[in-house]
Formats: sequence, C-alpha cells, structure tokens
Amino acid sequence: MDDLDRALLAQLQQDATQSYAALGRAVGLSAGAAHERVRKLRDRGAIRRTTVEVDPAAVGAGVLAYVMVDSTSWMGDSAAAFAALPEVLEAHIIAGSASVMLKARTSTTEQLQDVLRRIHAIDGVSGTQVTVVLETFFERQVSPGPAAG
Repeated sequence: MDDLDRALLAQLQQDATQSYAALGRAVGLSAGAAHERVRKLRDRGAIRRTTVEVDPAAVGAGVLAYVMVDSTSWMGDSAAAFAALPEVLEAHIIAGSASVMLKARTSTTEQLQDVLRRIHAIDGVSGTQVTVVLETFFERQVSPGPAAG
C-alpha cells in the first residue's frame, strides 16, 4: 500500500459517497485511475465494506455498555452465540481476567439488563462485569496512514 492508496482511504473514510471524479481530484488522479485503485483496495481486502454511520441515539440505542464476560471454559467457539444477540455490536476474545469483551447498545438500562440475562444463558458464561458509558468524547476509525514507528 502506497501513499496514494492511504490518501484514497482517508478520503473515503470522510465521505464514501463522493464520485470517483471528486475522489481523484482530491488525491491528484483521474476518475478512472481513482476507480481502479479503489477496486484493487477492495480486492485486497483493505476496504471491507461501504456503510453509513448512524447516530445511535437517533435510532433509540443511546445506552452504550462494555461487558466483560467471565467463563468456566474456552469461549473461542461462542462467536455465533454472541452474534445472535442483535444488541451486541462487537465481541472480542481477550487476555486478562475476563475471557470475552462485548460492546452492546440498547435503548434503556432495562433492555441492557435483558441482554445481560441472555448473555448469562450462553454455555460457559459464569459472570459479567459491565461498564456503562456516560459520555463519549470521540470515536475514530483506523487511520490509513503509515504505522507509527
């Protein structure tokens, strides 16, 4: 991946709906060259998907919680069980005192409590530790820039 690819990715992260002509102008390429580079970035997996960022509060999912899942057994085979919970946005196997870390969004704390009940029903789950977010300062995407070194 070269600097031009990184510049294209940065532009697409700002606005993935812009035309290839606008994208090319922003990085010094023709529309056709920008289109071809974006196609190659998709083919290589650097661009996984194109999506829309939705304001969680605007769609009734203003309660954000991180759930640390304790277990009695290896949870590496439980991805499908966590994925079956629509309120769970992310699930990660982690090192540390817990086995899995989840990111969940709900509309109310009562709904969060229901999600926790369903998490506890998953085989191997022995407990949870929940942190409810009061305010988010910022969230950012992965930078397409060169790795710090």
